[in-house]
Amino acid sequence: MRAGVIGLGDMGSGLAKNLIANGFQTTGRDLLDQRMQAFGDMGGKTAESAAEVGAAADAVFVMVMKGCEAKEVILGADGLVQTMAPGGAVILSATVHPSEAREIGAALGGTGLHLIDTPVSGGYPGAQAGTLTMMAAAPDEVLDRFAPVMHAVSASIHRVGTEPGQGQTVKAVLQSLLGAMFSATFEAASLAAKAGIPGQVIYDVVSTSSGGCGITSNALEKIIDRQFEGTGSHINTMHKDLTISMALGQELGVPLHTAAAAMQIFHAGRTKYPNGDNWVCTRVMEEIVGAELHR
Repeated sequence: MRAGVIGLGDMGSGLAKNLIANGFQTTGRDLLDQRMQAFGDMGGKTAESAAEVGAAADAVFVMVMKGCEAKEVILGADGLVQTMAPGGAVILSATVHPSEAREIGAALGGTGLHLIDTPVSGGYPGAQAGTLTMMAAAPDEVLDRFAPVMHAVSASIHRVGTEPGQGQTVKAVLQSLLGAMFSATFEAASLAAKAGIPGQVIYDVVSTSSGGCGITSNALEKIIDRQFEGTGSHINTMHKDLTISMALGQELGVPLHTAAAAMQIFHAGRTKYPNGDNWVCTRVMEEIVGAELHR
């Protein structure tokens, strides 16, 4: 089975690395030359367009930022639909609105191509290590057939439905929770800073207590080491994901009080520090209270 990856950023580069490491011939495309160079250096075959990726692959992971970008690389005049052979799979691993996944699935009807709607969780570390969690929605026979390429990039594959949009819906629910966890961690860090608690102390206590988990421990470690950029978790991604969660809540009439607060915290962080990673939200709070949390 030949693989492809469109979008070779923090997440897509990890997908590509692990596909290659597992022996899959992998063709990739990204708009940035430096990403294409890095992909070629790891053993990937570079392509000049999404259509060129499709012509060389049986299964293509689409890991772009926005739904409109996913539609373009899949359905556009130079998209995958133009060249992929019937029976192939478009693996939508990007996080987009559920409605956008449904639109893509409907547009692929009659093409002979399968859509696997499977957003992922695990961030940059999970992508690079090949330990992502996948929320996969497609018929069982499709998931069975393309399980080898999916297992190459993940540690857990949850079959959450059979129709496009069902994977994205589960991801939207998950991100409403993770956003709240992040924002609570940023607030706790600011409170500790103002109270004069050393960063190492609060990190040790939280990471070994009932509050300890991957989200809180990783965020606190980045905060106390003052690593606010270049850690592989750009604030734009979580900000975008929370807009999707909030839109789903509005569509279904579900109040999301804590997710809404998290959305505003991320919005503040993104506005003040547009090049920062998730934890840069803490800097905004620290500036308000006049204290910083250091290790």
